[in-house]
Amino acid sequence: MSSLILHLDDPVATDPERVGPKAANLAGLMQAGLPTPGGFALTADAYRHQLRHLGIDNLLRQYSEADLPASRRISIQVRLALYQCPIAPEILEPLLGAWRKQREGAPLGVVRSSALIEDRKGANFAGQFESFLGLSDETEFLTAVRACWAALWTSHARRYMENHELSPADTAMGVLIQPLIPARVSGGGLSETADGQMMISATWGLGSAIAQGEVVPDRIVLSKTGFLRTVEAGRKGHRDTCTHGVSAPELVPKDLVSEPCLSPGEAVTLGRLLRKCADLAGESVEIEWAMDENGFRLLQSRPLHMEPAIVPDEIWMQHPGLNGHPAGIGWGSGRAVVVNCECELSRVAPGDVLVTRVAGPALSPILPRVSGVVAELGGSTSHLASLARERGIPMVLGVLDATRKIPDGAQCAVDGVAGIVRWLR
Repeated sequence: MSSLILHLDDPVATDPERVGPKAANLAGLMQAGLPTPGGFALTADAYRHQLRHLGIDNLLRQYSEADLPASRRISIQVRLALYQCPIAPEILEPLLGAWRKQREGAPLGVVRSSALIEDRKGANFAGQFESFLGLSDETEFLTAVRACWAALWTSHARRYMENHELSPADTAMGVLIQPLIPARVSGGGLSETADGQMMISATWGLGSAIAQGEVVPDRIVLSKTGFLRTVEAGRKGHRDTCTHGVSAPELVPKDLVSEPCLSPGEAVTLGRLLRKCADLAGESVEIEWAMDENGFRLLQSRPLHMEPAIVPDEIWMQHPGLNGHPAGIGWGSGRAVVVNCECELSRVAPGDVLVTRVAGPALSPILPRVSGVVAELGGSTSHLASLARERGIPMVLGVLDATRKIPDGAQCAVDGVAGIVRWLR
């Protein structure tokens, strides 16, 4: 069964073709002695075995040759079969054995997708697949595994793949299973910014609030050598926590909303870990991390694509501006379209600048047609910011009162490197 389940301390687990880059990168960090939660991976072979067990592997061949309506029908068939049908006994027995053993030391677990095509340069799939936190019940655990398999066939994941000339029929899904870190503080980090420094984002509780663009995290800037330069406290009105197996938001005490989450010493320590991740990868990386009472744990490391700053036309410097967290790439201008509800997204035309309150992964389908994005919440390491960097779309997040101050229909310019948005009076 070693072809179906691999523990992350197994040297073979560093092979992205076996477990997907997300799990393989974590296995590499762990085996290099860096702090991670540990865990194990359900391999791509397990996914393929499940397809054969369900008798639907033939649908993959049909999908590759099908027209658009037929491919949609096939994707629904595959997704429903993976969601609803029992897991093959050859997978189920060792999977439950590994899960039960992990729970002996950690009562709550995490199940995350680790597709063979994600976390690669030019196609990171941030927020496009599934993650489940705080699992303890075995039925819920198995449902989460099936949902991760099926995530390869959802409509938004297929749309993302089509934009990158990829197909769900030509790849496979690994699943990463780990203990939940009861995080006091979580966040992300970029080993290189457009101005040659390092950046850390941080919020109270679990990192899902940052990933989904629901808070304005602290923004901590360090030099490439790890010297602490600036700490800009965020607006962290709520935090995500896991209690008794249920992940839920709770209000942050008023005295902590604008209080930095990390001490200067903790920020410098995390900066060293960030630099080690980049050194190990041999390139710039974006990480996710969490800190509990035992210290920092690295949750993810993936390639980071950055571009040099673009000097805007001087005319823009004469007009009103708002500051925020830069996504770290690009400069663009267009008509500002202020959107307060997803139902208004149809108003956004090609070349417009989207101005909204929350910039979550659900907005990813609109990225190909906008010249920039401005949001009141979110930070530089959110899922949507990662997707924007991948596409070269300038984005500024955490812009206070953007939907109220930026006039709908005004010509607007977004500097995704400096973190400034301006508009013509």
